[in-house]
Amino acid sequence: MVLRTEGGVGRCIAAHHSKSLEPWLVNIPGLYVVMPSTPYDAKGLLKAAIRSDNPVVFIEHKATYGQLGAVPNEDYIIPLGKADVKREGSDVTIVSYSRMAMTALEAAEKLAADGINAEVVDLRTVKPMDIDTVAASVKKTSKLVTLCESFAMCGVGAEITRRVIDYKFSDGKSGFDCLKAAPVNLAAKDVPPPMSEPLENASIPTVDDVVSAVKKMMA
Repeated sequence: MVLRTEGGVGRCIAAHHSKSLEPWLVNIPGLYVVMPSTPYDAKGLLKAAIRSDNPVVFIEHKATYGQLGAVPNEDYIIPLGKADVKREGSDVTIVSYSRMAMTALEAAEKLAADGINAEVVDLRTVKPMDIDTVAASVKKTSKLVTLCESFAMCGVGAEITRRVIDYKFSDGKSGFDCLKAAPVNLAAKDVPPPMSEPLENASIPTVDDVVSAVKKMMA
């Protein structure tokens, strides 16, 4: 069974239609939660969800409906539970999903202009979470920023950080051993999503928020 729905801010339709509910959904045992960031990923992940034996909630961000991108006509699937390194880097790992993955990529381009090479990991599937790919990236960069549109408290960003810290590598090191700076969790402000466009935009992390957080971490 696949439940296809939408979420996130971006259309000024206030709290009841703009919340990011994935932190609630991932706490349901056996339920998969998929949140694509690109048209290509959306097609491949939806086909995989339909073929899955598990119940899947497939959440599309409202603000991505106008997004353009190459989508092959032929049949293809993207395995559920497999993250995608959208941009390779060596200085810091930014982990995100859904529309915020695009925000992370924009921030990475700005950071590159200042000589900071950010790696962007798009979870694509929030549950099951591909922590192997995330941990491998953090081991390489030694710094972690999580970027989510949901709230920080009991949120996906906090769960990513916990899993990275607890991760055990084959060489005996833990994720905690690899970190050279405290992880940063960028998330929505603890307010109901506003209807006003300026307030709505101010309620979630921006490209400049990401750039500022990374530069502070690198200082």
